[in-house]
Amino acid sequence: MKMTIFAKRTTKEIIRDPLAVLFGIGFPVVLLLLLSAINRNIPNDLFNIERLTPGVAVFGLSFMSLFSAQLIAKDRASSFLTRLFTTPMKAADYILGYALPLVPIALAQGIVCYAVALILGMKFSLSIVVALIMLIPISFIYIGIGLLCGTVFSEKAATAICGALLTNLTAWLSGTWFDLNLVGGAFKAVAYVLPFVHAVDMGKAAAIGAYADMLPHLWWVLAYGAALVVIAVATFRRGMKIS
Repeated sequence: MKMTIFAKRTTKEIIRDPLAVLFGIGFPVVLLLLLSAINRNIPNDLFNIERLTPGVAVFGLSFMSLFSAQLIAKDRASSFLTRLFTTPMKAADYILGYALPLVPIALAQGIVCYAVALILGMKFSLSIVVALIMLIPISFIYIGIGLLCGTVFSEKAATAICGALLTNLTAWLSGTWFDLNLVGGAFKAVAYVLPFVHAVDMGKAAAIGAYADMLPHLWWVLAYGAALVVIAVATFRRGMKIS
């Protein structure tokens, strides 16, 4: 009950800045339209709509990190959290209260992205629904990163890390924009230790109905998502004690 009430409050904070939400949902669509236009003029298998859409949908989730980091960092800066520490809420209540309202936004982002892809020529199948569902565990990776950064750093620093730095990491290490096999070596090895490429590969497998190919990547995604949320809760709990 305490977590639910706090989640409603977080939802109201998100709604107060609708332009940021619209930008977060719309930016992946702009990328999809741009790269599809490039593909029509310079055919590239990587920018084929069936291969491109799952990667763009995952890339768009990097904005969830920015939202979650800003939410918690702003509350810390305004001393709002300090006052809430006098309530019987636990660290997990706070973290989940910040995280859960962002999941529907992440799902809405994916729905819009795939809807535009269908308009651009992607064939509809039930596999698209599976790909959308898979965005939910992927979203917890990015939300967890944002909550952790917002708990540890100031709003300015957290925004920088979850903005430019994380979006670049996702872009370079996810295989969205180029095939990692073209680079290979240590670069590819490092990329597959991180969750981003696993999220994209899982999305691509789900979108074409290759469900058996999803499983190796699904475990990576679930493990990273759970670990980041647990670390965020532990870090937040330590901050509560210090306060």
